[in-house]
Amino acid sequence: MEETVVQEARATLKFARISPRKVKIVADLIRGKDVTEALAIVKFTPKASSEIIEKLLNSAIANAENNHQMKQQDLYVAEIYANQGPTLKRIRPAAKGSAVRIRKRTSHITIVLKEKEV
Repeated sequence: MEETVVQEARATLKFARISPRKVKIVADLIRGKDVTEALAIVKFTPKASSEIIEKLLNSAIANAENNHQMKQQDLYVAEIYANQGPTLKRIRPAAKGSAVRIRKRTSHITIVLKEKEV
């Protein structure tokens, strides 16, 4: 039995100062799409995470072309996920001398690109 090894290119952004919940909204839009279509979707999506994902997607494309000799027109977004990173805890003064904790969430975003089977 022969196993076919599917090449993949990935790009990871760690400690992005945005909540993973906000990133997943845009990530769900481009999962499974061609790279050119995914870039167009991200470019015209008015969300905070779309700019971050666009830069990361361009990085994954560059990794695929330069490190794995893949062609951009054959690539698609195989996987994209945003996991929770460490939470920065800050304190804000509140009424009657008390304090309220503010959680500034971070996320680890990963994009995996693969070539289409022809």
